[in-house]
Amino acid sequence: MEWYEVLAFLIGGLVVLMMLGLPVVFAFFAVNLVGAYVFMGGANGVEQLVRNAMDAAQSFALLPIPLFILMGEIMFHTGVAGQAIDAVDRLIARVPGRLSLVAVAGGTIFSSLSGSTIANTAMLGSTLLPEMYRRGYQPAISIGPIVAVGGLAMLIPPSALAVLLGSIAQIPISGLLVGAVIPALILAALFVVYIVIRCRLNPALAPPYDIGDMTWRERIVPFFKYVLPLMSIFVVVVGSIVGGFATPTESAALGAMASLAAAALYRRLTWASFLVAMRQTLRFTVMTLFIICGSVTFSQILAFSEASTGLAEVVIGADLAPLAVLVGMLAVLMLLGCFMDQVSMMMITVPLFLPVVEAIGYDTIAFGVLMLMVLEVSLATPPFGLLLFVIRGAAPPSTTMQQIIGSVAPFIGLALAVVALLIAFPELTLFLPGLIDR
Repeated sequence: MEWYEVLAFLIGGLVVLMMLGLPVVFAFFAVNLVGAYVFMGGANGVEQLVRNAMDAAQSFALLPIPLFILMGEIMFHTGVAGQAIDAVDRLIARVPGRLSLVAVAGGTIFSSLSGSTIANTAMLGSTLLPEMYRRGYQPAISIGPIVAVGGLAMLIPPSALAVLLGSIAQIPISGLLVGAVIPALILAALFVVYIVIRCRLNPALAPPYDIGDMTWRERIVPFFKYVLPLMSIFVVVVGSIVGGFATPTESAALGAMASLAAAALYRRLTWASFLVAMRQTLRFTVMTLFIICGSVTFSQILAFSEASTGLAEVVIGADLAPLAVLVGMLAVLMLLGCFMDQVSMMMITVPLFLPVVEAIGYDTIAFGVLMLMVLEVSLATPPFGLLLFVIRGAAPPSTTMQQIIGSVAPFIGLALAVVALLIAFPELTLFLPGLIDR
């Protein structure tokens, strides 16, 4: 069987099973079992597939995933992150689009503590969006910032999805984690600039309102009390990796312990909230391990059948410019993002794209960050962008999906502009990972 027939057989089987409503992970396992039997020598191939899946789930490199998830769950369920957002709200004075800026600043802070895009969007949507509507903010400037900054959790450490991508693609996890920091901060800065400019040009989008007289002490003390101590957790996680003091697993353990300590010091850690955080962590971790087992074994079948090698040879043989190949792969991700969730996209495309990336000589860390950026954008692309439905559930009933999409569209444009910037200047991505190697 030719490589393209193998590829059509495996991908086609996946598509059919998912269209029939089978969960993505189980669709992968079904295709993997058939593929192993057909292409890896019958029953012996299936036995080898099971051994490979067990080895993948036992990898020490996966330990940061449950620890990063635990960080975010503790911050979310104990309410510590909510305190930080309230402190940011007090600090930001009378500026155009004040509450939208609070969403960006607060969402960026929570992203550095949670790593969960859904939790980030849900929390901001439930806490800030009703207040925005009460103050007369238009959907065009209230919904977009919340959805856009929710996706930053995919980029800023601790990002469980970055660890998942690094594990599946065999990209250095430490480099991938810190490589996304600068692009995420650039993106957040662009969001701030856009909001301020647009609200100055059209003040009716975010009517000013009296926030009451507060002394400088009343505004600044909560920031030092509730925000800076939490930001130190981010510094510990990233700084320990960049400084070479800790591996990603060790830094994740430090972050989880620091999150527990912070919740306890703020007297927000209860037995009930701890149990909920642990239960959610266990749930997401088991789901992630199933995903990794399915993706790793899928990659091995593609390699054993030489389908991935054949695809890479065709791309190289076409004599396309590396930039054209890179843009083409990102365009495929954007297209898939309109119809699929991020994990499914990673499981399908990583085994196909990484051999091509290596063949054209592009840095795998830089490509991994670009992939995370596009995955972040696809969270908000219609018709099936997950964050669109999350914010729809948090928004008032009168909010339409058309309003949500219209509000999010400019922020998608800003994110794509940052993607273009990273393609033109990959050193923005590789600067911090380069410090690790020194």
